[in-house]
Amino acid sequence: MRAVVQRVSEARVRVEGEVVGEIGPGVLALVGVTHHDTPAQAAKLADKIANLRIFEDADDKMNLSTLDVGGGVLAVSQFTLYGDTRKGRRPAFVEAARPEVAEPLFDQVVAALTDLGVARVATGRFRTHMAVELINDGPVTLTLDV
Repeated sequence: MRAVVQRVSEARVRVEGEVVGEIGPGVLALVGVTHHDTPAQAAKLADKIANLRIFEDADDKMNLSTLDVGGGVLAVSQFTLYGDTRKGRRPAFVEAARPEVAEPLFDQVVAALTDLGVARVATGRFRTHMAVELINDGPVTLTLDV
């Protein structure tokens, strides 16, 4: 599993003009699933997202996690994270899991975030065209692979 995580002051996702998920301060997590991913990896990725220390403490050091600051997580499925651009100019998506494999694992990441106690967990809508809006705070953007 792979995620691109961005610290945000706010983020939302729209489908056909309707806001289907939004958070205030917290993390936007774009989540990709590949063929060999497992439920254990979904739980590990959720734990990493929730506990990643990317928020400043009183000394302006990145020592606090989303859980520590009471932030939210907006999780958006993103099969293009497994796009291969090494050959040619058109990405190949052969490493991205098919929807029937990816969706349950993505849902497990979301459920694990909730179980871990993330204050607000919101999502996009799987297999739809989404417009994601965010205010990247910092900016802080990291790639996680589990």
